[in-house]
Amino acid sequence: MEKKKKNTKQNIKLLGRFLRGSRLLFAAAILSAILSALADMVGPQIIRMAIDNVLGGAEPTQPPFVLKLVDRLGGMACLAKHLWIMALAIVIVALVKAIAQYLFRVSDTKASETLVKTMRDTLFSHIERLPYAWHGKNRTGDIIQRCTSDIDTLKNFVSEQLTQVFRIVILVVLSLIFMLRMDVTLTLTALSLMPLILIYSYVFSQRIEKGFAEADEAEGALSAMVQENLTGVRVVRAFGRERRETDRFNEQNTSYTNLWIRLARVMARYWCSADILASLQVMLVVIVGAARCINGRLLPGEYVAFITYNGMLIWPIRMLGRMIAEMSKAGVSLDRIAYIMSSEEEKASEKALTPPLDQTIEFDHVSFAYEDSPEMLHDISFTLPAGKTLGILGGTGSGKSTLMALLNKLYLLSDDGGRITIGGVDIKDIDTAYLRKNIGMVLQEPFLFSRTLQENIAITRPEMSLEEVREVSRSACLDDTVMDFAKGYDTFVGERGVTLSGGQKQRAAIARTLAQRTPIMIFDDSLSAVDTETDAKIRASLKSHFAGSSVILISHRITTLSQADTVLVLDKGRITELGTPEELKTAGGIYQQIYEIQTGTADLQKGVSYAG
Repeated sequence: MEKKKKNTKQNIKLLGRFLRGSRLLFAAAILSAILSALADMVGPQIIRMAIDNVLGGAEPTQPPFVLKLVDRLGGMACLAKHLWIMALAIVIVALVKAIAQYLFRVSDTKASETLVKTMRDTLFSHIERLPYAWHGKNRTGDIIQRCTSDIDTLKNFVSEQLTQVFRIVILVVLSLIFMLRMDVTLTLTALSLMPLILIYSYVFSQRIEKGFAEADEAEGALSAMVQENLTGVRVVRAFGRERRETDRFNEQNTSYTNLWIRLARVMARYWCSADILASLQVMLVVIVGAARCINGRLLPGEYVAFITYNGMLIWPIRMLGRMIAEMSKAGVSLDRIAYIMSSEEEKASEKALTPPLDQTIEFDHVSFAYEDSPEMLHDISFTLPAGKTLGILGGTGSGKSTLMALLNKLYLLSDDGGRITIGGVDIKDIDTAYLRKNIGMVLQEPFLFSRTLQENIAITRPEMSLEEVREVSRSACLDDTVMDFAKGYDTFVGERGVTLSGGQKQRAAIARTLAQRTPIMIFDDSLSAVDTETDAKIRASLKSHFAGSSVILISHRITTLSQADTVLVLDKGRITELGTPEELKTAGGIYQQIYEIQTGTADLQKGVSYAG
């Protein structure tokens, strides 16, 4: 319970933060709603006065300021002769209400759309700054659903329900005041069923909150499944998995639909029960009011006004079910959004140093384990002098990519996990943005955005000219291929580079990294999709054009590593070999085995043994 209260306070604070840019607009909407409610209050009083005082001749009981206004108009007798004045008053009140409603809609719409923009901007900016590990634990489709559907749910509640609360309060309070002034007994009759409706509404709200949470989570899972399948549609088609994926989707969609059907049944039962109770309340008021009117305890005009005010009183009660439902949905959505906003952003380096990075890179007794997993790297130590090339060889899961993620601070070492230094400076003390800006990485699975090839290559330097783009593309052996395209560098790349071949995507990613001209370059198995000849050309280009950069080559291809100054061999997170390519060819270790297999010089028994 204490935790729930704490979360509620944090959520309210978060909502207040989102409302910063739209508070004045929402305030204008609320004032307009209040003005509309006041107009609703005045109409029945005009009708009551016309029936009881103007036409019926009863002694007026209106407030003094109303009686003074009547006297200025000539008194009740004058109004009886000129009933058009009363009609005009009703028209004026209706016009005021119409203007108030218009102002409410305009202000409320502007406020709600501003709120949506603020929420989306804030969420996106926060997500961009969350740690790399956070994204690995959360599904993309679910994050998208929180940033779209949950935001819309919250917007609808604030704009359609929360702003109406003030109008409802005015209607209920003033209706009760006018009803009590007219007839206390009839007012108590009108209120007799209210406690039962309120208690039932509270019980209902407790039942549906859990249901909304389950439905929202199911929608997130469904969105994640759709996003995953659309992104990997080529794999699905290539392996003939259409039927299986369709069945999985149908199963998840059926589960999601059933959750909403179950909720709909609960809400239908509530709304029907609330409508029955509300109808009973109206019936009681009509019967008791008619009896009191016949007995002379209530004037006809008061009876008509009382029925009108009772309708204003019972309307919010009848709408209570919808408000509770929307409040529950909004609460669940706010919780899901708060989960993202409460996730801690990547911590900035305390010292935020910006030393030159064209220096020696050293891993000093580095050990690392992912969260809730066994240790991945064990006591890794090596040195890469500035301007040299390091090759890394190892099997799947040996920790090659993890090493580079640590160098780029995508993951942080624990206090007892050793040190990584550049020029003797611990990377923990180097400004993170500065470090990453000076380390060019070509990832194992290159990602291209849905933009033109030129925009993808120049993404880190938008000011690059076409000639500069072509220059780095030549170094990546991509220029000739692109110039054969009908639109050249204006060729639009599909989502995740789907319109390009694997080798073209890798070369585009290499060109993008080369455009950074960073002192440290990392190629994480990024030449695997190009042929041996292109591989050799790219390495030769790197050596001639980027000789001052420290290069780390991760590869399973011996020819790619053959020109490295030093090769490091990883096996199960440990360094098993370290030396020049020539030294390792005859060292009798894993490097020699792979070299002999790939060059065709290994004997059959030895090759089979390694492969196993």
